[in-house]
Amino acid sequence: MRIAITGSSGLIGAALTASLRADDHQVVRLVRRPPRAGAQSGEEVRWDPRAADAGDPALSGVDAVVHLAGAGVGDHRWTAAYKAEIRASRVLATRALASALTATHPAPKAFICASAIGWYGDTGGREVTESAPAGKAFLSRVVHDWEAAADPAREAGIRVAHLRSGLVLGAGGGVLGRLALPARLGVLPRFGDGHQVMSWISLTDEIRAIRFLLDGPGADERSGAYNLTAPNPVSNDELTAALHAAFKRPDFPWLRVPSFLLKLGLGEMSAELLTSARVLPARLLDAGFSFDHATVGAALTAELPR
Repeated sequence: MRIAITGSSGLIGAALTASLRADDHQVVRLVRRPPRAGAQSGEEVRWDPRAADAGDPALSGVDAVVHLAGAGVGDHRWTAAYKAEIRASRVLATRALASALTATHPAPKAFICASAIGWYGDTGGREVTESAPAGKAFLSRVVHDWEAAADPAREAGIRVAHLRSGLVLGAGGGVLGRLALPARLGVLPRFGDGHQVMSWISLTDEIRAIRFLLDGPGADERSGAYNLTAPNPVSNDELTAALHAAFKRPDFPWLRVPSFLLKLGLGEMSAELLTSARVLPARLLDAGFSFDHATVGAALTAELPR
């Protein structure tokens, strides 16, 4: 298959690119900057959603598109300007790409779009599956509109699947990129009361699940939203203890950052650390997907560098 990927330099995109190439798929990295001087012909193609045209030649001849690009929600304080960037980098970019795909001949067979469990908002730790409605908070509204932005592709008959990913545990980026150093030093605190439920997935299983929806057996029948989360969510208490154990450091349950300090320091972005949602991968399991790392301990053992 010839597969175009946006966001290919990120934690998930880089791992997905390597996985696809290892299986002899041709990967076209859609990048905003000019292609690197050393890149092979067709390996990198410049594509900017702000200047995208219908029938963009960058998309010609691809069998599927995996759209992973978007401004990081944990990279900056959520000022009004950055919230607008979060929204535009997801909603507007997805709509531009979906519209471009409808005018591409032949059209790709599949459009696999990043999404997030932010769809559900704070459920108070209640179990939710893909059938649950969207929440009302900022990220929930963004994710709702982000998924809806793919409608032009869906209406044109392109198979669309949304990846509602939880916290992706992989070395070198994402949540572990922020938590690994204090855990290695034995000083990773709990956030708030530590009881909030955090739904996670190992990077290995994230890539396996994307491949399951992209080109796995029966993938042509899989569309709509899928929760990319392990079947055993954990509390912040449990994740912190597991990280200290992975680095063979003592765990101090009394070491915590109170909620009011997180809200004072991070503003609205503190919701990323305090939201509690037990998100289960019902549709993946029903489709026959099996997790390599069903427990957080197994995920950390596999993903953290030795």
